[in-house]
Amino acid sequence: MGLLSQGSPLSWEETQRHADHVRRHGILQFLHIYHAVKDRHKDVLKWGDEVEYMLVSFDHEKKKAQLVLSGEELLETLQEKGERTNPNHPTLWRPEYGSYMIEGTPGQPYGGTMSEFNTVEDNMRKRRREATSLLGEHQALCTITSFPRLGCPGFTLPECKPNPVEGGASKSLFFPDEAINKHPRFSTLTRNIRHRRGEKVVINVPIFKDKNTPAPFIETFPEDEEAAKASKPDHIYMDAMGFGMGNCCLQVTFQACSISEARYLYDQLATICPIVMALSAASPFYRGYVSDIDCRWGVISASVDDRTREERGLEPLKNNHYRISKSRYDSIDSYLSECGEKYNDIDLTKDKEIYEQLLQEGLDHLLAQHVAHLFIRDPLTLFEEKIHLDDANESDHFENIQSTNWQTMRFKPPPPNSDIGWRVEFRPMEVQLTDFENSAYVVFVVLLTRVILSYKLDFLIPLSKVDENMKVAQKRDAVLQGLFYFRKDICKAGGNAVVDGCGKVAGSAEPAAEEYALMTIDTIINGKEGVFPGLIPVLNSYLETMEVDVDTRCSILNYLKLIKKRASGELMTVAKWMREFIAKHPDYKQDSVITDQMNYSLLLKCNQIANESCECPELLGPAFRKVRYSGSKTDSST
Repeated sequence: MGLLSQGSPLSWEETQRHADHVRRHGILQFLHIYHAVKDRHKDVLKWGDEVEYMLVSFDHEKKKAQLVLSGEELLETLQEKGERTNPNHPTLWRPEYGSYMIEGTPGQPYGGTMSEFNTVEDNMRKRRREATSLLGEHQALCTITSFPRLGCPGFTLPECKPNPVEGGASKSLFFPDEAINKHPRFSTLTRNIRHRRGEKVVINVPIFKDKNTPAPFIETFPEDEEAAKASKPDHIYMDAMGFGMGNCCLQVTFQACSISEARYLYDQLATICPIVMALSAASPFYRGYVSDIDCRWGVISASVDDRTREERGLEPLKNNHYRISKSRYDSIDSYLSECGEKYNDIDLTKDKEIYEQLLQEGLDHLLAQHVAHLFIRDPLTLFEEKIHLDDANESDHFENIQSTNWQTMRFKPPPPNSDIGWRVEFRPMEVQLTDFENSAYVVFVVLLTRVILSYKLDFLIPLSKVDENMKVAQKRDAVLQGLFYFRKDICKAGGNAVVDGCGKVAGSAEPAAEEYALMTIDTIINGKEGVFPGLIPVLNSYLETMEVDVDTRCSILNYLKLIKKRASGELMTVAKWMREFIAKHPDYKQDSVITDQMNYSLLLKCNQIANESCECPELLGPAFRKVRYSGSKTDSST
């Protein structure tokens, strides 16, 4: 969520009154930045990761695991002991949506040298140790994507009851306002999404049909008309922003050397998002039930969907300007680079006035339509102290809209008057249980950016196919069962001069259907003769051309081996491993219900695996401990 401005939040009605002001000045702020740094080149390749954590308490007598609502106090102590006293502290800590969550990043961004890949895991371990050292007895810092009993009675410590009547931020039947971070931004965001939408958010996740799951599975909410109407048969119903934003993820941000390189990376990585999401699947359980999905993406998307009935196409447009096809948390809607243009086959809703204004200011139409599309949204929070700003030196209004368009990729202009360059953020990954896994996924994606830029690779396919891939990626066991559209020849642009970050390839302006095919993730990652070379073989050939010290190469190969084996099914995703753990639990009645005791056993095991006090070969591979902790570096064949 980044740093937060302090101040007095305005009500939704007041915020709405200032919406046009925020949009108008947000565009002026963006233009100031754009004109100042559009020609900036030669920024160095820097990058960093963000890991989100949950605070969990274990009651060993009652066999119960709960979320500890002390994130703000923990954050305060971490910042006090860290960055505030030492600007070069190796870790940085930031608030997150849940009052049981915190986010940790490296203190300084990583640079362009290969040896940096060998420091990622070490820094993640530092973060885990640093925060864990401040926790109470029987408490743990867990990297789990979704807490299985989030929203069940007594899931927080201290135990808090939800407040579904007027006055609460979310009015949820299940999620207490105390579980929301106390900073006013978060409760205001929650309340304003609900006010703007005109009703509570609606999340329906298909239930996993086990042998004894009721058929049909129906929940009744006699005391709540809204819930009774919104819930669907055979679905787990949730009604609050916390069910989405209260999950944890893993993200990576890259600084490119110029705006055109950033646009090129944005496009290429957008096609990779669904693939890596399915590979990192880690969230099969919601509100105490086993679901039929493995990823949180659609849950978050629904949890912050502030579109009115008119915007969702359920009523004719009267009070709103646009039909909007997606939530503000979703996959991207347009490519930004010149070579991506012909693959932009999604109907793009944009603010026409802003679009024309940007064209007149000299922006090309691809960047202009991207920004004009983001700006069809309203600001969701506004602080009284932040209404009137110096547009030449501040960017709060631009960021207000930009940062609440939560998409798979984010294109990030530099902050005003800073030495930071043009950046892109890769956002679809689920957080993994161990620092080893999280490092593996981060290193895999960062290496991929290096290869994309070095070899001028081209992964582009029609954007509508990427959207289809996003839907497939969230399904149960998509990594083994799913088929994904992927480009067959990724080296077309090889050797051509790069214009706007992409090779100019002679050929038609229209994408041809034979450019891409349906593939398994195993084929995309590991390759299949005569079909596709595979991303890991491409990474390996790149590594062979680089000067890499033995130790770093060994680490990288172990990371790639994890990705390779997850893609082939030799190792399980976290989601699959969790499903099997629950299925084998002695208390499980094959009815899709996760009891307190089952939740406790699962999280205890997750914590033991994260702290390396027990092995888990089906998740991490038999080589994991041997290679990493005995000093033996022998088993590094990929």
